[in-house]
Formats: sequence, structure tokens, C-alpha cells
Amino acid sequence: MSWAGRSAVEIAAAVRRGEVSAEAVVEEHLGVIARRDPQVGAFRLVRKRAVEEARALGERRDLAELPLAGVPVAVKDNLEVAGEAMRAGSAATGVTPEPRDHETVARLRAAGAIVVGLTNLPELGLVGFGDSVHGVVRNPWNLSRTAGGSSSGSAAAVAAGMVPIALGNDGMGSLRIPAAACGVFAVKPGAGLVPPPGDNWDGLSENGPLAAHVADLALALSVLAADPALAESWRGGRRREPAPRMLRSVWAGEDEVWDPPAPPAEEEPFDLRIAYAPQPLPAGLPMDREFRAAVRGAAETLRVAGHTVVEREGRLPFWLGPSTVAAWLSRAAEAVDVLSRPAAGNGTGRGSQGLAKDGPGLDRRSRALARGGRLLRALSLDGARGRARWQAYAADQWFGDADVLITPVLATVPPAAGGWRERGFARNALANIRFAPATGPWNMCGWPALAVPIATHSSGLPIGVQLVAPPGGEPQLLGLAAQLEAAHPLVRPPGMSA
Repeated sequence: MSWAGRSAVEIAAAVRRGEVSAEAVVEEHLGVIARRDPQVGAFRLVRKRAVEEARALGERRDLAELPLAGVPVAVKDNLEVAGEAMRAGSAATGVTPEPRDHETVARLRAAGAIVVGLTNLPELGLVGFGDSVHGVVRNPWNLSRTAGGSSSGSAAAVAAGMVPIALGNDGMGSLRIPAAACGVFAVKPGAGLVPPPGDNWDGLSENGPLAAHVADLALALSVLAADPALAESWRGGRRREPAPRMLRSVWAGEDEVWDPPAPPAEEEPFDLRIAYAPQPLPAGLPMDREFRAAVRGAAETLRVAGHTVVEREGRLPFWLGPSTVAAWLSRAAEAVDVLSRPAAGNGTGRGSQGLAKDGPGLDRRSRALARGGRLLRALSLDGARGRARWQAYAADQWFGDADVLITPVLATVPPAAGGWRERGFARNALANIRFAPATGPWNMCGWPALAVPIATHSSGLPIGVQLVAPPGGEPQLLGLAAQLEAAHPLVRPPGMSA
């Protein structure tokens, strides 16, 4: 039986029951990576030691209780993985191995997952494309197109069937953009649910999972959040204790006690008020008509499922766009500037490394974006006022009385895969704004958002829609995503399904 292309839920269940060893599962996935990744470019590093780690997992006494037993995962190369250098898509970072795992990586490992590799991203995760000095991440659906970014390799690896789950992060859409471009699921959790990256872009960035199936996405999110009640929240859109219960120590630290939620007296109906906005962008920013149609199609699917669905005709406030762009460029400037600071104790989230001494410099793109951000900061135009306004009340006012909002993820189909890193400010900034202007607002207020593959564009590329909810709405998002998945089953890119 082939395990590559199977869901994480299926793999973990089989490993727990002893039907297959974690070692065999990992070896098979490494073989798929060896065959497919030379075309796609998802991985910066493939970890051969993953086979040894999988073999050791088989000796764990708690194997039968691990929620991700033997599941191969990929990790974005801006999160610390013990024993591996964290390059963050740059030649300007050092090559010293990290001494310890990031907390999210540690939680995945504790749950039984095996890290098979580190995935490529654009330098410092600054843009929505996937090219860097370490390679170009290509879209598995069309290798001439970008996989999106900045969790580029993580999305491409899942879409190409190289891993069932991957870990990334999202500071202005960096999970949802590549997920939509590659036709997979991804969730940006709300603020405080999952341990953030060390450099969390002043609270804009959150770590989160990507997966080919909603059940896998929910399971991974539950592990990352140390909240087992999220694992099956896709069933009915609410937290529920998993059955059978998994090992408590996987979900909570030694000094913590997890109290499962009390079961409801009777199952509540999953009936939400859903608003959909096919064109939420301010005037002057166009939206592809097929993406607008996909939002309407998703809304109709959920109406048929029993939800109350209304169209949201108003557009996002005009001032929010410039504030979001200014916040992005300001954080780009900070990310670039931090590399020149001493690594010890800088609190930057660059792991144990700062700028590689006498090492090569940054990409032209990164330097140009940083210059723009520094100029805006010097003029006190860093987006902070707009962000504070959106967080405090404007997001809630614009959202209205809906439980969940549906919008497009992207505004245009993914552009060409390569060549962006050596282009200047204007071409990169304009291309990013035109490509994916609908995701950043939800980072600005810290609300959860989830990308769902829903249709295929006339270009042959996937179309994704974005589900957004107020804080605490992750279970509802997962429940709706599961209903959309049931009506629009996963389709793999050509040549990537076996």
C-alpha cells in the first residue's frame, strides 16, 4: 500500500495500530520528494536523518497515543529546527545549526510527527513570491508560475503530495496566498492561539499549518495550539473532546492540566450567518471575475448546507490599504535592519544567527523594500495609526453582524515564478499589491482566516476563497471549510497524484 498522498489522519492511525512503521512511511515520502522536488523546488534541505528519527519513534512507549504518529511534515525555513541551520531564504544568514526547536516544531515532534525537510521562502519572508538565492519555488499546477509566498515551499510540498502537512507562518497573507495559489488549505490562527515566530512582525505574524484535507488541518492546528478540542472541530464547527482521548502530555506541558470541555446536553445546529464579498477591495484595485464567481459559488454551497447567507456590498475602507502597505514595508525594513545587529540577545527570532560575518549580501528586492520602509518610518507613516484604528473598532464595524465572511484570497492569477529577487522596489511592490491585496487586513486586526481551494481557473490554476471570523472563530472556520471540501473535493496537480 502506498502512503504518499494519504492523509495525516490515515497515516497516524495506521502507525498507531502497527499496520505500518513510521520508518516505512518516511522512506516512501523521501522517495517522492526525490522524484518531484527537482521540478518544484519546495525544499531548501531534505533531512536524511528523518529516517533515523522515524525509527526511534517506533520505540516510544506512547506510540499508540500520538495524534501525529509517523506523519511526515515540512517546516518553513524561518523556524528553528534543532541541528539545522535556519537560512530564512537568504545568503546573508549564518550556517550555524540551531540548538533547539521552535516551540511549534517541538509540539509537532512531541505529537509524533517527523520533520522531513525545511522549505524554501523568499528572502526573510518579505513578499508573496517564492524565489530566493536558494532556488525558485514553482507552482505544481504550472511550473512557470509562482507558488505564492512567503510559505512558498510549504504550500508546494503539500500540493505536490510530498508531505500531508506543512508548517508556515503568515504576516500579511503568507500562509493563505500560497495555499490559494497551490490549491491546498491553510489557516492563519488568531492572535495568541499558537506560539508565534520569534520575529513576529510586531504581532502581525502567526504560525499555522497547511494541509491537503481539512481534518488534517484541524489536527495539526490542535497540536500547534496545545488544544485537543480543536482536532475534530471541523465536525460541526465547535470544539469537542477527541475520541479516543490522546496522550495528555502531547497537548499540555508538565505543569499544565487540560480540562476537556463539558459535552453539550445535545448537539447544537451548525447554522451561521455568513456574509460574502466578491469584491471587497477599495476602488482602483481590480478583482479577477472568476475569483469573484468562486466566492459566490462558495456562498451558495454554504447556503445549501443550511447557513444564512447575505452579500456584503460595501468595500474595505480606502485608508486601510495604505496603512497595510505601510505596515508591510516598515516590517520589511525592520527585518533587514535586524540582520546587521549582534545575534546574541537581540530577540529577533533569527535563531542563534545574525548576519553571516563577511557573508554575501541581501537581494536587491529586500534592500529596496527596506529603503521604502525606512522612508515611511522617518515620515511617521508606518501604518501604526491605521492598524490601531482597525483593531480597536473599525474591523468590527465593517464586519457587521456576520459570524463569518467569505472573500477571495488573490486578486489575479499567480505571476511568473522567477526573476523577482533582482528587481527593484516599484515592480515588486506593485506586483505584490495587485496579486494579493485581500489578506493583509486580517493580520492588521489579528483575526483568524482560512484559505479553502474551491475551483479551477480558466488558466488551469486553482482558485481559493478566504474565510474570516472574529477572534476565537477557528472552529467555525474549520467547520465551514469541511463543508466546502465535501462539496468540492481535493484535486491534485497533474502528475502529482501517485
